Amino acid sequence: MKHTISVLVENHFGVLARVSGLFSARGFNIDSLAVGETEDPTVSRMTIVAHGDERVLAQVIKQLDKLIDVIKVVELGEGDIIERELVLVKVSATPDTRGDVMQIVNTFRAKIVDVNPEYLTVEVTGGESKVDAMLELLNPFKILEVVRTGSIAISRGHALKAPPKIAAIKLKATKQTKKAVAK
Repeated sequence: MKHTISVLVENHFGVLARVSGLFSARGFNIDSLAVGETEDPTVSRMTIVAHGDERVLAQVIKQLDKLIDVIKVVELGEGDIIERELVLVKVSATPDTRGDVMQIVNTFRAKIVDVNPEYLTVEVTGGESKVDAMLELLNPFKILEVVRTGSIAISRGHALKAPPKIAAIKLKATKQTKKAVAK
């Protein structure tokens, strides 16, 4: 079963390694991982997509929540989220096939972001099924390269924000831990 997890973390070096290590230690493969700053530059948001057993996932979420740099962990349900992925595709496009490729691009509301005599580079944003469908239609034209960001997701309802007190407490605990280790 596919799971989308949103994790708010302190924006520090090493946090990504600790989070991904927790997944690998449990034998849980990460299908996609996207990380970026939030509206607060001291907080980053990780969107993690993984397939696996619900029991193991529940354990991973509990352990994630115990990490000192983790502020908040939420599993996003499938029905109540907006999920997107950005993909760049370099596809062969001769003068004979260029029109057909452009028609596919327009059908999927994608954009051509680079033109070369031998290929076109296309940018498409959308859900996984939209991206996969477009790639399937472009495949006969010889796809030369594909770069995918992985999924990002946001809840349709409530906003996922770092509670100011918890963020400050965890930051303080992190600094105290570092001082104690340094002594």
